Amino acid sequence: MRIGLMVEGQANLTWERWIHILHTAERLKFPSVFRSDHYVIGEYQSSIDLFLSFMVAARETENIRFGSLVSPMTFRSPVDVGRMSAQINQLSNGRLMLGLGVGWHKPEHEAYGIPFYSERVRAERLEEAINVIKTLWGPGPASFKGEHFSVTDVDCLPKPVFGADTPILIGGSGEKRTLALVAKYADEWNCVNMLPETYQHKLNVLADRCADVDRDISTVHQSMMAFGLVAGDERTLDRFTKFHMSMSGATGSPAAYRATKEAESNWITGLTDEVVDKLGKFAAMGLEEIQFQHFNFASDEAPEYYADEIVPRVSGL
Repeated sequence: MRIGLMVEGQANLTWERWIHILHTAERLKFPSVFRSDHYVIGEYQSSIDLFLSFMVAARETENIRFGSLVSPMTFRSPVDVGRMSAQINQLSNGRLMLGLGVGWHKPEHEAYGIPFYSERVRAERLEEAINVIKTLWGPGPASFKGEHFSVTDVDCLPKPVFGADTPILIGGSGEKRTLALVAKYADEWNCVNMLPETYQHKLNVLADRCADVDRDISTVHQSMMAFGLVAGDERTLDRFTKFHMSMSGATGSPAAYRATKEAESNWITGLTDEVVDKLGKFAAMGLEEIQFQHFNFASDEAPEYYADEIVPRVSGL
């Protein structure tokens, strides 16, 4: 199992902090840094643009893969997404992983005047958008005509490194629509914080959706974005927890806060041995990479802990 980092781009991320995180990830030899694609959730804070930040990642790093968890296909046209991602993919020698989703945060759409369609229509638009993007990435001239999007006789240049075969990631766990799209189009499936038994159920559903389109589920790479409060000793764990509590103004016992997050939101919490045991259960089900949230942009302590204490223990799982 691999350990990567996840950064919430809308949580007061600045250019200086982003560049430092990228350099830290390279220094600590993380395989990946992913980030969210949001304009605002809750309080308005600095939120640098997803694709502009990927241009920086392409130039500031040499080894890590980087990508979106995930970019909603409500924010931008698929032509813009396809063109920008192709060029960043080429600039980074294929290290960009384009992660796509249907979009979920309605207040953000309303604030910025972005239409927020029904779940069915958002799924339809995601599927058509993937087809448009693959059309742009493939040999031209080529066309695609759908109900929501279309392109005609396009030959979008430059192409990404692997052309139309450039992998994409789809995030989400909706059993009726999203997992069907994963089975049909995704090279990688990403979900967010699940209990092992829930994860196994979703895998069973995904296996059924793969069978529907005559695909072997083993060809779908698996990753998970995780919110975690973990450390090597209780004192540090409480300190990490108190920092996270301060982000939302929470008060009370750090242990109680962790227990609530674990019980209500499936956060991964605890000391090293306990965390490794939890990750082992997911690895046994085929989970290949987990991207832990990096909460404190001003400190390298948590990434250094993951690199020093967790990575060596799970690399063979």
